[in-house]
Amino acid sequence: MSNSAEEAIARANSLASEAFVTASGPGGQNVNKVATAVQLRLDVYALRLPVEVFKRLKELAGSRMTSKGELLLIAQRHRTQEANRQDARVRLAELITEAFNLPEKRAKSRLNRINKTQRLEGKKLRGSVKAGRGKVRLD
Repeated sequence: MSNSAEEAIARANSLASEAFVTASGPGGQNVNKVATAVQLRLDVYALRLPVEVFKRLKELAGSRMTSKGELLLIAQRHRTQEANRQDARVRLAELITEAFNLPEKRAKSRLNRINKTQRLEGKKLRGSVKAGRGKVRLD
């Protein structure tokens, strides 16, 4: 993990706000009584990320990013607030780390004149083979 990714994660952890809500799904009476699910909100603009990293984070976040630029993570896998809190923080760190892993730009392949003519000859040959596969007419 790069140094700038670690700094962004540290900044994100300090800027993130948490709210505890009741979780949905199975869990019996406990799920109805206790607010164990965590909603983690983070204003992504406040992170001051480089443009490429911000675009990638926005792409990776998908529907978890609001129109106002807030990242909203909901963690409700565990039965305790603390475990869900830790889970949300880990998921946030993974998302930011993945955003910093920018894909390498593809270099255009260069064809010289000889390779271009060979490729075109090969295409003509395949075309003639395929043209010979038509219906047989008995005229």
